[in-house]
Amino acid sequence: MLTTLWLLLCFALPVQESPFPISCPNRKQCQLALLSDNDIILHCNAPGAQWQFFTPLKTTWASNLTTNLNMVTMLNGSLLIKNPLPSHTGIYNCNDKDGKKVMRYEIDFQDVITLHITHKDLDQKPLQNESLSLSSKQFVFTQWEPWQDCNQCGKPGERKRLGYCYIQESLENAMPCWLYLGDEKVWSNRLRPEMQVETCHIPCTHIYAKYVIFDNFQLRNNMGSAWLTCPLGSIYRPVFWEANNLSLTWKDQLSGKSISTIMDSSNGGSWLQVFQSAIYRCFVQRELMAQFNSKVNVDPLKFLSSENSKQQPEAEETQKENGNSVLKGLNVMMLVGMVLTVLGCLLKQFHFSRRRERNKMFLVK
Repeated sequence: MLTTLWLLLCFALPVQESPFPISCPNRKQCQLALLSDNDIILHCNAPGAQWQFFTPLKTTWASNLTTNLNMVTMLNGSLLIKNPLPSHTGIYNCNDKDGKKVMRYEIDFQDVITLHITHKDLDQKPLQNESLSLSSKQFVFTQWEPWQDCNQCGKPGERKRLGYCYIQESLENAMPCWLYLGDEKVWSNRLRPEMQVETCHIPCTHIYAKYVIFDNFQLRNNMGSAWLTCPLGSIYRPVFWEANNLSLTWKDQLSGKSISTIMDSSNGGSWLQVFQSAIYRCFVQRELMAQFNSKVNVDPLKFLSSENSKQQPEAEETQKENGNSVLKGLNVMMLVGMVLTVLGCLLKQFHFSRRRERNKMFLVK
């Protein structure tokens, strides 16, 4: 029964991405580089917390008291930031209800639109270190995050890692590029984040698929395509898609071999644009999350008549009557099912009322 209810809810609810949680382990302050347009939650264990946001300027930090519609303080005190922009780069202070500072995040939201993507198997090279001349000598480099888990097991899969733009000046500690630059007007093709992909192969351990969403889609727009969203998908998590049991890979997409699907690089492939009807399935951290079936709107009577347009009118009329009979039969079955359900509920309520009456009588005695 619970499984049935879950499936019915899955058909009714929109499929959405899941924000990625960010925290500073064993510290109350940290400096991070992240990607724009990807939802995150800044952890702060302080119910009733108040958040302050400061934007970086060239020489100081300016308080930004403007209410941001894409930022929501959660009940536990954490801050949800939806679709962060590069302009949201700055300092985020979490204060408890007494005004005491609990957490401090210095975050550079680097522009995901400029993401540089390479695949090791295609012999594509990441960005090289470069010099940057401002008031003194600096150099720009990519600081890589650890490799994410392989997105498949038991067969060849892929894994990715994210790299962020950092600037280092002489012996000073390196900083994320736009936390360092502030409002400095600098143009360089090197000032951008990266994503690197490689093939991987790991054995399988048993993974339970707790809840799987089943949804339908239809090719609608002028391009004859549709967008599918993988639940819990994020650029910070390993995501995998397959179409009719065939793997969709970054290698095929970057080499131009994939022509019927496009994984959106701005969210690590959590969104998939499809141009053909098929059964699409998505996995997050190797766990099946959703299956998308192509939806075809076909009128049974129109289908029957079009298939047999060359037949005699008598035959067409007979098939139309058969189609009507089938539809009537289905309607009757649905009606009977509804009536039986209502009767079952009434009978259950009747027995429950009778049992209460017996209990009352027993208590009176």
